[in-house]
Parts: sequence; C-alpha cells; structure tokens
Amino acid sequence: MSFDLTAFGLLLVGAVATVVAAFSITLAVARATGRHSVVDVTWGLGFVAVGIVAYLISGVMGVGDAGVRTVALALVAVWGLRLAIYIGLRNRGKGEDPRYAAMLGDDHAPGAVTSTVLRKVYLPQAGVMLVVSLPVLAAMVRASTVLPVVIVGVLLWLVGFVFESVGDAQLSAFKADPENKGKILDSGLWRYTRHPNYFGDACVWWGIFVVAAGHPWALVTVVGPLLMTYLLVSVTGKELTEKSMSGRPGYDEYVRRTSGFLPLPPGSRPARAT
Repeated sequence: MSFDLTAFGLLLVGAVATVVAAFSITLAVARATGRHSVVDVTWGLGFVAVGIVAYLISGVMGVGDAGVRTVALALVAVWGLRLAIYIGLRNRGKGEDPRYAAMLGDDHAPGAVTSTVLRKVYLPQAGVMLVVSLPVLAAMVRASTVLPVVIVGVLLWLVGFVFESVGDAQLSAFKADPENKGKILDSGLWRYTRHPNYFGDACVWWGIFVVAAGHPWALVTVVGPLLMTYLLVSVTGKELTEKSMSGRPGYDEYVRRTSGFLPLPPGSRPARAT
C-alpha cells in the first residue's frame, strides 16, 4: 500500500496538537510582551513544528519513504525558518501591529486576550495552518517514490522560495532608504509582479503538494495549496495590501503596467487583468 491512511490520521492528530500548543504559547508570549504581532512569527515556526512532529511520528511508525519524508521536512523547515526570521527582524523594536491594535480598541490593554482577537486572528490562522499542512502530512506517509514528480515539486518550491525571499529582500532595502518614503517599488522582481513575495509563497506550497502527490489519496490534500493561494490573492495578501497602497501617488499607473500576481512583462496586456 503506497499511502497509509491510518498513519495519516495519526499524523493529523499530532498536527492538531502541535498547532494548539504553538498558538497557546504564542498567546502567552503576546500577553507578556503586550504585542499580538508575535503571531506573525508563529506563522512560519508553526509549520516547521508540524513538519518536525510529522517526520518524527512517521519515522517511529516506520511508514513513508525516507527520501520523500526528508525532502518534505527540509522544504517546510527552510521556508518557515526564513519567514520567521525575516518577520522577527522586521518587527524588532516596533510596537503593536496597527491591525491588532484596532481589533483591541482603547478599552483593552496591549496584548489582552479577547474573544475578538481569538476569533479574528488566532483561530483562523490555526485552522489555515492545519489545512495548508495536509500535503506535508501526506508526504510523510507516501511509501512509493516517483523521482521525476519529486524533482518537479522541488523545482517549483525553489522558484517560489527565490521569488519570496528575493522579493522580501528588495522590499526591505527599498524601505530602508529614506529617499524612497512615499514612493512605489517598481524595480527588480517588483517590475514583473506587484506581489513577488505572495506569488512565491503560493509556488512554495504548490511545490510541496507536488512532492506529496503520487497516490489518489494524496491528491485530496490539494485543498492546502488552493486555500493558501486563495488567501494570498483575494483575502489577506494581495487584496489587503493593495487597499492600503491605493492612495499613494503613482500607484494606479503601477497597477496598469504591472501584473497583479503572475510574473509578466511590464505593460503587457494580460498584466492589466491579473
């Protein structure tokens, strides 16, 4: 049998326990520091924790292919650690994120745990983390190895990782220059897509899904990258960012000549519709 459903179920239980523990610790840290923005660091580290737990459990059970398991863990760990370090450094020395401060309002102390914060921040992120992690769990119990499929998945992940990490680095360098205040970043990867980091994030998770694919049951976990892509394009990523950027001088012109998500040549006709 190339896909152990029983083992997958046990890994899912382990993932639930890991996510609950990760966000419980984050809540405690948020209360102690007075900043719910620490949850943004947990977003990367939580996936790493799920990957490690799934790897250890599948190893103890003796299921899955050792090579595929190791590749899946490496892809998740490298992506999650880079993201956590990047966000941690970006937020270092700053106060509460305006989004979370607005949720609390003036009636609550910084870092207070309220039903609104739980309902709008922690519970949704925990739920999304579980769904998006499904391909990781599937990769850990996949006994057969189709090497060309694994290679395609790794290459797709690599494209995504480059776009996300390079895009973040270019944006950080741009913001660090005081002369760029109020300006629009339209060079580097940002010349071809308005959101190279979000495009890269989506590719990373599609790549991990491809690594896990190879059995009909594993294909069911496509819900993970589909959900991540939907959120990045229509909810918390592209859509939210562009609302905050829409009032900046020159942004409308940037939108007209630059693709919204998929990298395309500047000024190409499809760019205006994506």
